[in-house]
Amino acid sequence: MQPVLDVENLRKSFSGVPALRNGRFRLEHGSVHALCGGNGAGKSTFLTIVMGIQARDGGTISRNGKPVSFTSPADALANGIAMVEQELSPVPAMSVAENIWLGREPVGFLGRIDFATMNKRSQDLLDGFGFGIRAETLMMDLTVAQTQLVEIAKALSFDAEVIILDEPTSALGEAEAEQLFRAIRALRENGRAVIYVSHRLSEIFSICDSYTVFRDGEFVQDGAISDIDKEELIRLIVGRSLNEEFVKENTPGTEKVLEVEALSADRGVSGIGFTAHKGEILGIYGLMGSGRTEILDRLFGLSTTHGGQIRIGGTEARILSPKDAIALGIAYVTEDRKGSGLVLSGSVRDNLCLTTLERVSNLGVMSAAREREAAARMIGELSIKTASDALGVSSLSGGNQQKVVLGKWFLTAPRILLLDEPTRGVDVGAKREIYRVMSDFARAGGTVLMVSSETDELLGMADRVIVLKDGRMTGELGRSELSAEKLLHLAV
Repeated sequence: MQPVLDVENLRKSFSGVPALRNGRFRLEHGSVHALCGGNGAGKSTFLTIVMGIQARDGGTISRNGKPVSFTSPADALANGIAMVEQELSPVPAMSVAENIWLGREPVGFLGRIDFATMNKRSQDLLDGFGFGIRAETLMMDLTVAQTQLVEIAKALSFDAEVIILDEPTSALGEAEAEQLFRAIRALRENGRAVIYVSHRLSEIFSICDSYTVFRDGEFVQDGAISDIDKEELIRLIVGRSLNEEFVKENTPGTEKVLEVEALSADRGVSGIGFTAHKGEILGIYGLMGSGRTEILDRLFGLSTTHGGQIRIGGTEARILSPKDAIALGIAYVTEDRKGSGLVLSGSVRDNLCLTTLERVSNLGVMSAAREREAAARMIGELSIKTASDALGVSSLSGGNQQKVVLGKWFLTAPRILLLDEPTRGVDVGAKREIYRVMSDFARAGGTVLMVSSETDELLGMADRVIVLKDGRMTGELGRSELSAEKLLHLAV
């Protein structure tokens, strides 16, 4: 049988700079195939060409043995290829059902949209995969994780033969990810083929049958997942061996930096209490909707409190806005770096200096020299890979964008660093660099609160973990007690 998708020698350059030199990929019917590579490896360029979003400079694409050339995503969809992109693009003011069937709405009498039929089809689809979302709900009322599930449901609604999932679990916890894995297994059993892109290597070994590795815009190797181990896959991705995935050199002290008592907020948390110490990395774990992000939002003044107390350095803190939080030495790296962490139309320098405009100004006038000095310091300290601080931040890889967000906040000289999914959507090499930054910050006396959906990340980096369920704490585990089983037991 011919492969469902066969790509050879795909090439693409931008302004004379090669982004893809030898894109090669072979996808078999009824398989889940991992497309692996670091940020900047050429994966996204490859996928956008396959989907008809960008034109190729050279190479061939065949579907079931027949050459194809797509000039738009509509062409790809018409040929049975659908894609869920890493960057979500819902219409917030529309319902879940309207988003799923956008442009394909069922119509009834006089050509009017048949909302009853559309809602039923959507609910059947959502329930069929156990996504637990109501079809009539507005997209603006969903979490990032729920929005991801709706985008996946939309791709599945096309009844495509090939489904591309680009970082599909980046916003999902383990329980929600398992829902998705069940759906993927069902697709495989029905003869569908899935291209699976993820920086979470444990997922690749759990769900995928085969792999292809790209590095620096070129095909490196492919094969069966059963024939390779994690260490060898990492070596292929980064071009060298990593001695250790996690970098942890901090030692928690006994000095109390942040104390939270009986904290309740207008969004999703009630009666929360914990203490974080100088030099400590405190993990926060829970399933989707457990209140993890809501705690960080409250500590940063993004939601109002309905009771409780926050003390910083033993003194009661009144945090009603982000300005109050920043003045108290709190920095917040949100889970959605492109939505709330960066100004994508700005340069690397602009973004790095966003939180310290007063310090890089002189009598209210921006000082270019101070901006350049501040940006250069962060680019050097965080090893941000950019040709110039004037380069658009949107052109950087995910890992370097995340380091720009970190640099923006480090320029405020914070005492407390709030991190929500700090390594979401970055490759294994960039993850290690971010872990180093976290460890160095804590080792220098800073306090880190880290929300993460990845138990391996919590086991590798956290000194303690508090666990949430339905907006309330269900337990606390010290480093010596930590295990994936205990975390999940407290979370469900």
